[in-house]
Amino acid sequence: MTTPICDFLTAYREKNATRLHMPGHKGQGPLGVEAYDLTEVAGADVLYRAQGIIRESEENAARLFGTAKTLYSTEGSSLCIRAMLKLVHAYATARGTRPHLVAARGAHSTLVSALGLLDIAVTWLSPACRTPLSCPITEELLASCLDAMEEPPTAVYVTSPDYTGNLLPIDALARVCHARGVLLLVDNAHGAYLRFLARDRHPISLGADLACDSAHKTLPCLTGTAYLHLSKAAPPEFLDLVEDALALFASTSPSYLLLASLDGVNPRLEEELPRALKAFEGSMAEARRRLSDRGIPLLGEEPLKLTVDAAALGYTGTELAARLEEAGFVPEMADPTLVVLMFSPWQQAALTQVVDLLLELPRRAAPAPMPPAACAPPPVMSVREALLSPKERLPLDKCVGRVLAGTTLTCPPAVPPIVSGERVTEALLPLLSFYGYTHLWVVK
Repeated sequence: MTTPICDFLTAYREKNATRLHMPGHKGQGPLGVEAYDLTEVAGADVLYRAQGIIRESEENAARLFGTAKTLYSTEGSSLCIRAMLKLVHAYATARGTRPHLVAARGAHSTLVSALGLLDIAVTWLSPACRTPLSCPITEELLASCLDAMEEPPTAVYVTSPDYTGNLLPIDALARVCHARGVLLLVDNAHGAYLRFLARDRHPISLGADLACDSAHKTLPCLTGTAYLHLSKAAPPEFLDLVEDALALFASTSPSYLLLASLDGVNPRLEEELPRALKAFEGSMAEARRRLSDRGIPLLGEEPLKLTVDAAALGYTGTELAARLEEAGFVPEMADPTLVVLMFSPWQQAALTQVVDLLLELPRRAAPAPMPPAACAPPPVMSVREALLSPKERLPLDKCVGRVLAGTTLTCPPAVPPIVSGERVTEALLPLLSFYGYTHLWVVK
């Protein structure tokens, strides 16, 4: 497995040439990595017009992931989500139809902004679920939705794994979509490693047409690294369109430190990660068994994630997170009811210590508050109309009856409980208050 980007950066550093080009640090600085931080000098190739070292590295990644084409992003999965929707837009337009997406709620806010930027119509799938972070789409639910539509949508979009560790039946959803001539897109930001489990569970392997992975979330890569994958069964025109789709939204100054991180991890994905995952899967299964046997409820089944139901133990998620942090363990996120813990397969000792800490946790008789029931607000205008309309920021109790323009979200988890273009209802206020919303941006 070659590492052409890493090799080029090392050779350039060793030339010790005077840099009369960007970046302005000229290869020197306090971080110690500046010598490897380049711009697109001769020989460095051009991201999204790749013919040299970047193309060779991406072809290595495509072989590892079993795809028709895999492209790198140095702007996270957000860039890849926008590019996937651009491909959907092109696919529909070429066939003389309006782009239309059926999307599961629980999606990252980037999906909402991409719908607005590209003016793609959306039908939301909103099954009953405990938290806005999850959306349990079944084969039957999806088939019922698609069969009830006058015309099939261009594509279906789902998030799997979701933020709390739930995995959707991607193989079954793919069969439903493809039987009706519909594309399947998967936000697999939390699941890059699924390809390298003893049983391959990556969405592309299970039948998705397009998928994005955030390499930095679950692989040993720097923050901001991501992949956009095209399956071998995806429309063949996507192979020619995908680089332009990425370039439409991407910076023309990609980080070569991030490209090197993606390039350098390829040899580790070939042998080291599968071996480590094989050993760690057993450890995680044993950890889940120990916790469940002692009455500590867990949500989701994602192999590298423990989502602890803090409310069932009488704690808020933030209280439990604080206890973990006092012991030196920083969770991925906590909300009023849950704590999400993400492990890597090289954290065996940490897994054992966290499980022991949770088992020693004093139980509380009084249950912590549970989230109010979520409801699907009625859409009033398109996402694009709402996002681009004049807006004003109002206290939550003044927003009833108004149309949401947009929400300001933190990440994690950046999943909106209400979407631009939907009307704020009285029934929605308890849920928004529960998750800490005090104000909303609404259409003037």
